[in-house]
Amino acid sequence: MPITDAIPEMKRDLRFFPVSNKQPSKLTRKQVQHFNEKGYVFPLDVFNEEEVKQNRYYFDDMMDRALAAGWNSYSINGWQRQCKGIYDLAMETRILDYVQDLVGGNLVCTMTHYFCKLSGDTKQVAWHQDASYWPLTPSKVVTVWLAIDDVDEDNGPMTVIPGSHLHGIIPFEHSTKEENNVLGQTVQGPDKWGDAPVPFVMQAGQISMHTDMLLHGSAPNLSDRRRCGLTLRYNPPEVRGDDSYHSYGMICRGSDPDGYWRHQPRPETDEVPQRQR
Repeated sequence: MPITDAIPEMKRDLRFFPVSNKQPSKLTRKQVQHFNEKGYVFPLDVFNEEEVKQNRYYFDDMMDRALAAGWNSYSINGWQRQCKGIYDLAMETRILDYVQDLVGGNLVCTMTHYFCKLSGDTKQVAWHQDASYWPLTPSKVVTVWLAIDDVDEDNGPMTVIPGSHLHGIIPFEHSTKEENNVLGQTVQGPDKWGDAPVPFVMQAGQISMHTDMLLHGSAPNLSDRRRCGLTLRYNPPEVRGDDSYHSYGMICRGSDPDGYWRHQPRPETDEVPQRQR
C-alpha cells in the first residue's frame, strides 16, 4: 500500500517553495530559474586540484578508521558534531555563497552524510524524496552534494527526475530486503513524475544542489572505481524539527532571530564516534 506521509503526527508542510531571489550573487538568474523549474543545479566549481586531494585524503583516513571501528561505508552520517574536518566543509565559504542564493542570508546546516559506493557495491539508493524522511517543516532544505571522487555514468551517479519536485509528496512504499536499498523508502514508476532522468556526472571538487522535494536515487556501483560524495543539508532558520533537532544545527551564516537552533561549536578533533553494539 503506497504511503503519502512517513511522519503524519508532525503535520509537516511538504511542498516546494520557489526561490524569489532576483539578484543572486554567485549563481546566475538562469540557474536560479532552473532550480525553480527543474529542482536542481549542477555542476558548480568549488575546490581546486590540490584541495580535491586534501578532501580525498581526509575521507580516506576517516573511512579507514571508521571501518576499523566497525562502521561501514555509509555510516559517516551526522559526524560534523564530532569531526572538525566535516564541520569545516559545511562552513566552507565558497559553498555557502552558492547556497545563500537559494536559501537566503541566514543558513543553518543540520545534517551531513558521506555516501561512499565502493567499487563493486551492489547497494542502490532507491528513488525517494529527502523531505519524506526528515522530521522537519516546512520543506525548505537544500542539499549540497560534494563530489569527493569523479562521478561518471558507470560508478553509480546520483540521478534525478527533473520537475518532480512540483508534485508535493509522491507516494512511496517501504523498501524490501531484495531491493538492497541503502535507505528505506522506494518510489515506484519515477518517470511519470517528471522529465527523463538526469545523472549528475561531475568532477571531484564540484557540487550539485537540489531541493528536498526532488525525486532522486542512484544505481549500484558495478565499476572498478569508487564513488564518494558528501551531502551537506542547509535550511533557513524558520524551519522547525522535532525535539532532537534543536541541538543539531550549525548556524553557518547570519543568525537565527528566534533562537530555535542551538549553534554547534567547532569540534576540536576528528575522532571517530564509538559504535554502540
